[in-house]
Amino acid sequence: MCLSIPSKVVDIDRDEVTAIVDTMGVKRKVGIDFIADEVKKGDYVLIHIGYAMNVISEEDALDSIDTYREILELMEEEERKQTIMDGDRCDGR
Repeated sequence: MCLSIPSKVVDIDRDEVTAIVDTMGVKRKVGIDFIADEVKKGDYVLIHIGYAMNVISEEDALDSIDTYREILELMEEEERKQTIMDGDRCDGR
């Protein structure tokens, strides 16, 4: 499922062209190849198949995160974690 939950950039490795992002408390490494020149620590990004595709405003990110929190509150803990981890998968699996 492809949710594109906004993720906050917490660290950037320019040599590897990757970033560590925080997606509602879940941290993971993503590629920043498509936005390497514009992304900086503290930005919010949208992720698609493991790559940060664009930077979005903090206001839009926080509005979206609030909506996702409301949805996630209705789920069981394991389902919630899996939904966040799989949020950028758009391959139909």
